[in-house]
Amino acid sequence: METKRFDRIVAILIHLQSRKIVKAKDLADRFQVSLRTIYRDIRSLEQAGVPIYSEAGSGYELMDHYKLPPVMFTQEEAMSFIAAEKLVGKYVDRDLSQHFMNAMFKIKSILKGSEKEWLQTIESTIVMSSPAQSLFNSEAPETLTLLFESIAKKQQTLIHYKGIQDTFAANRIIEPIGLFHEGGFWYVYAYCLKRSDYRQFRTDRIFTITSTEIPYTLQHPSVHTFLLQKKENAPKTKVRIRVDNEVVHFLKWERVHFGFESEIISEHTTEMTFYCRDTTEGFSRWFLMFADQADIIEPEELKDDIRQMLTTIQRRINKV
Repeated sequence: METKRFDRIVAILIHLQSRKIVKAKDLADRFQVSLRTIYRDIRSLEQAGVPIYSEAGSGYELMDHYKLPPVMFTQEEAMSFIAAEKLVGKYVDRDLSQHFMNAMFKIKSILKGSEKEWLQTIESTIVMSSPAQSLFNSEAPETLTLLFESIAKKQQTLIHYKGIQDTFAANRIIEPIGLFHEGGFWYVYAYCLKRSDYRQFRTDRIFTITSTEIPYTLQHPSVHTFLLQKKENAPKTKVRIRVDNEVVHFLKWERVHFGFESEIISEHTTEMTFYCRDTTEGFSRWFLMFADQADIIEPEELKDDIRQMLTTIQRRINKV
């Protein structure tokens, strides 16, 4: 028990050094202990001579210039860096990937010789395929870096952007609020000064990006608030389908993108329920991939959409 508490106190100290201000509740949530336990651990650090400044309603922070001695990593922690390095190399832009690689060299430099050899062995056994589509425009390799800087400094950003329905790319001045990954793409949620409204911009459609020193004009809600509102406000249609069990396992990775809610498994089939935002295009086209081994229970409108698509397909095939 004492060893576990000692490990937690050391981890709390590292956590304090990694952030400007840390709330007691955040520490309690991370380590899955009570607030009283966190207060006791903080007192133990203070009694050990760690200069911690606290303010009611704000949180804890280490006094300026206090630094920990060099940190040693466990093998498991070091292994997690390798996995992260592989992911970062494929899912962030070129500029940020290079920064991460430089940071990884620094991390690896403090490992023991045997640990470095162990990591090199593990590293050579992991291969990460590239995403099916480009996540960033090759002409804007610093997109994520500049967006992060803009958010941190609360300064406007100029982007040359081409929306999915736009004929040509155009300049937009935005106030970035946050980024999120959805449906295989990165998006930046931002206030667009041209539209005087909040919009989401897909990073692969940003042709150029330039930082400015112009401060934000408004106090914006968080990206979490936007995503919650987007989920709650989007009109949804209840869809129920029955799928042969022999193909159900092929659908489990994609169905989440179509509002999958629940399933009822029987001997030969599985009934799935969705609350879908786009049945006319998105869901209908996805359903055609396995339509020969599935039935539509509801709604009738979805059946009509599928019939119309099949009629069009047959007409185009017969025309060739």
